Amino acid sequence: MAPDRPESASEAPKAKGIARLTVHIPSAFKRNAARSSFNETRVPPRWNTLEFRFYYLVALFAIPVMIWLPVSLSQAEHRNYPFYASRLSSGWIFGRFIDNSDAQYRSFRDNVPILLNAALGYLLIKYIAKRIRPSPHHLSLMPLNVILSLGMILALHGSSSVKILLILAVNFILAKKCGASRLGPTLTWIFNGAVLFSNELFHGYRFGSIVPGLAVLDSFSGVYPRWHIIFNITMLRLISFNMDYYWSCKHSDNPDTETRLAEKQRVSVAHREEDYSVLNYLAYILYPPLYIAGPIITFNDFMWQHKRPLQIEMRFKVMYLIRFICCFLTMEFILHFMYVVAIKDRKAWVGDSPAEIAMIGFWNLIIVWLKLLIPWRFFRLWALFDGIDPPENMVRCMANNYSAFGFWRSWHRSYNLWIIRYIYIPLGGANNVIVNTLLVFSFVALWHDLTFRLLAWGWLISLFVLPELTAAYLLPTKKYGKYWWYRHACAVGGVLNILMMMAANLVGFVVGTDGVKFFFSQLFGTWEGIRFMVLCSFCLFVGVQLMFEYREEELRQGIVRRC
Repeated sequence: MAPDRPESASEAPKAKGIARLTVHIPSAFKRNAARSSFNETRVPPRWNTLEFRFYYLVALFAIPVMIWLPVSLSQAEHRNYPFYASRLSSGWIFGRFIDNSDAQYRSFRDNVPILLNAALGYLLIKYIAKRIRPSPHHLSLMPLNVILSLGMILALHGSSSVKILLILAVNFILAKKCGASRLGPTLTWIFNGAVLFSNELFHGYRFGSIVPGLAVLDSFSGVYPRWHIIFNITMLRLISFNMDYYWSCKHSDNPDTETRLAEKQRVSVAHREEDYSVLNYLAYILYPPLYIAGPIITFNDFMWQHKRPLQIEMRFKVMYLIRFICCFLTMEFILHFMYVVAIKDRKAWVGDSPAEIAMIGFWNLIIVWLKLLIPWRFFRLWALFDGIDPPENMVRCMANNYSAFGFWRSWHRSYNLWIIRYIYIPLGGANNVIVNTLLVFSFVALWHDLTFRLLAWGWLISLFVLPELTAAYLLPTKKYGKYWWYRHACAVGGVLNILMMMAANLVGFVVGTDGVKFFFSQLFGTWEGIRFMVLCSFCLFVGVQLMFEYREEELRQGIVRRC
């Protein structure tokens, strides 16, 4: 048996060179992977070749233009400025207004002081508790976790906390009553799916609508009365607990291991029967740092990190804090100098050139990426300072993707890991890729929002992965580097993938189907638009070549990511 000591969250080899700025994920480091993923022999670096020096020259001209176009559209002197000016608000950078019109990000940005105070207060209480009652593990803090969690949902949701606790109670009873019966997973999915749909249909079940005499309870609504909006994250944890408990009952001979567990093992190795208790259940489902938005952590992983606390170095946490601040400030500068969200909402693009319209769409996607990344990193940072290391979301920049599968794996990584464990593998995994992909993305779309726009996004993603699957079959990656033309053929495929992914995400998360129709009419319905798309495709080709080499550089350093 290995000695029982805390596992280090940052004990993997330190990345050097160009990959140093990538998000640190210990499970991505492989000792014997310092070679190309596309070839069985190492591919020499191309960074200093004449070909890549030409690519740098293209990037040197293209990137400033991509920045300047939306900035020029966001000047008060622009002809379309009066159409969207009412959506701007006072800013703090160089006297500029700020485009704080995105409701989802505004709800986070405007509440940063409250969230910061809540996080500091929570961490202070936990720190005092650990000092008063030191322990080699965190299980002794579970009662305190539950008390703080109940106080949090009471403050957030007021009287609606009763509804949440009732749903949690029914879900827990289903798990315990069914045990190892196959009825358990079936009832779990039916119940949670029904709750998700009912939440949307009945808008959180106002007490006055259920029993008129209880209408007075609706006045005590808490800081965030719309509890049903964020319940989809809670639903994932409910299913995680029930499924992990079901598999634990199916393999009840699994001992409580004494060895250190890696990230993947913490997810799959079950616990003892008594660990699936109501106390641990509530502590997990309502864990304050991850309750509102995630990242998503499985019940098994959550419990193992309490039994075998990770050694998360303070240097790592401080660097993560600095990264968060840099991301937040980047978003602030974009919102102060690029009013693309307001332009998109008001459709204030009349008379704009195809290049300008394309950049409105592109920077809206960048803002979607950042508005999700920033809250996720805030809440993960909170968890890290509490000694819990949930999976990192968004391990690649949105503009550093050329594969639909890779994009999905890197975008909402913790959700993707959840999907693989609880949906994809139980449905047969790679044995039925096409059908499983369609089912998975349909679920993902409906889980996000019960609208046709999101369902169309899910179906488009499912459709767009088919060419990638076909190309992977016809052009196996082991030939990468063997033929001079092979890398360039793959780059052409990458360009097509990027264009399709941008179209799908514009439909799902930015402008919808009508907006995309207008974009396409401007980009493909005019000669100016076609000329721009040819130039754009060439620039994307250069970008894909740089992405290929970036991943090659990671692999030379032993970093393996399937994205």
